[in-house]
Amino acid sequence: MRFTLITLFLIVFFSCKQSPNIGANQQLLSDIPKKEDVGHLNLPDSIAVINAPFNMPVFKKPVFPDATTHLKKLFNDSKNELKTNIIQHAIDSLSEAHGGTVIIPKGEWLTGRISLKSNTNLHFEDGAILKFSTDVKDYQPAVFNRVESLEVMSLGACIYAFNQENIAITGNGKLIGPYNGEIKARSYMQPIETLVDLTKPPHERIHNGLEEDWIFPPKFIAPTNCKNVYIEGIQLENTAFWNIVPTYCDNVIIRGVYVNSYGIPRGDGIDVESSKNVLIEYCTLNTGDDCFTMKSGRGEDGLKVNKATENVIVRYCLAQKGHGGITCGSETAGTIKNLYVHDCVFEGTVVGIRFKTRRPRGGGGEHLYYNRLRMNLEATCIKWDMLGTPAYVGELAERLPKREVNNLTPFYRDISISNIIIENGTHFLKVYGIPESPLTNLNIKNVDANCKNLVILNDAKHVDISNVSIKTSDSVISVLGSNHIAFKDSHFNLNGATLKKPESVLFENCKVE
Repeated sequence: MRFTLITLFLIVFFSCKQSPNIGANQQLLSDIPKKEDVGHLNLPDSIAVINAPFNMPVFKKPVFPDATTHLKKLFNDSKNELKTNIIQHAIDSLSEAHGGTVIIPKGEWLTGRISLKSNTNLHFEDGAILKFSTDVKDYQPAVFNRVESLEVMSLGACIYAFNQENIAITGNGKLIGPYNGEIKARSYMQPIETLVDLTKPPHERIHNGLEEDWIFPPKFIAPTNCKNVYIEGIQLENTAFWNIVPTYCDNVIIRGVYVNSYGIPRGDGIDVESSKNVLIEYCTLNTGDDCFTMKSGRGEDGLKVNKATENVIVRYCLAQKGHGGITCGSETAGTIKNLYVHDCVFEGTVVGIRFKTRRPRGGGGEHLYYNRLRMNLEATCIKWDMLGTPAYVGELAERLPKREVNNLTPFYRDISISNIIIENGTHFLKVYGIPESPLTNLNIKNVDANCKNLVILNDAKHVDISNVSIKTSDSVISVLGSNHIAFKDSHFNLNGATLKKPESVLFENCKVE
């Protein structure tokens, strides 16, 4: 018996020595959420504690005074009569009287632009539907705004706020945007740099729809330079532009929101613009552009403002259709830093984790963390596009020659991606960096991926990919202008093909079959 046990021990010992742990750690991946576990249908009542790789404030639901204005008695039954003045007067009056809640009643109502004021909660009853006018005049006069990260005076947003504190939009109502009529017909189509005179100060860049035959269409919800913003439970459809866009804000909570802008160009879901201390959780986005997006200013205009998007948590969210599940950029002038995305599902999105910038955008992104994600994608799983296209940046989209580094040279660095399940995708990883500013310090570990293609690495350095298992019909790892690239403890299931290993890439303890 003793001999048998010793022999068995030696067999197991040497077997373990000869067959080290190669590929994704299935135990760590086993409880990554599925699509039915996340999104707006799973919203809990309370806000759970945040555990992030950086310091975050404690997020709490806002408290408003008991005063309430229910608008049922003030609305008549006409669906075609604007209720703008009634809603706005109720908000203004409550705010002036130290705050409270304005209730939009059950029914279908029409309005123009609404401006939230401090200490007020705009609450929607179950069955309340608020439709926003398609006439440009109902969003005038122009207000201070950021359009594609450039400061202008424009139509602003369907629900707008400026320099306010402690504001909220809550309830289970549906908001229907103005993406038709005059708003759609006059929406701009050119690159924004060709339309805005950046030699003027922002308050003189007036685009109010009066002098021009085009407009910058209103966003859906855009609190600007506000503190303590809370948005919960609402549904948004038919936006004319980006949906929820906190800009220059501090302490923002967005919970349990459903957005449907699929098929609408520039129909981003949630864009965090140069804001800090942001929590986004249990949201479902089905969009015509990027889903969850971080931005921080564009080029010289963004550098002058120099406000980062920082300290942002995105968790328990579902991205459905959209160009990117979670995106940084392409406007990065103030930098994007301290972003933690975890326990999210991207189901049917084009790209999973997406990074964009351009040579003339400035700033960049750093200290970005992605953990416990599940992806079922139409295209690339993890992608950097730092060059753009000639249509927007001309010859700067060409990789070579290297340009001199200046204040408009953006960067991406110090990025961690771990514990990922990729059910379907094309390329596992694509990096199109900038030769004079390569992607730097990327760590990817513990991934189980089913992809059509492997890896393209252009202009990256210090990339460490470990403990990944990739099933693919591809056998090519393409490397250009990159160095210090390593695959460690990884498994490549190529269905018998031979992995083409670039000489510049280190393969350590990897298995190919």
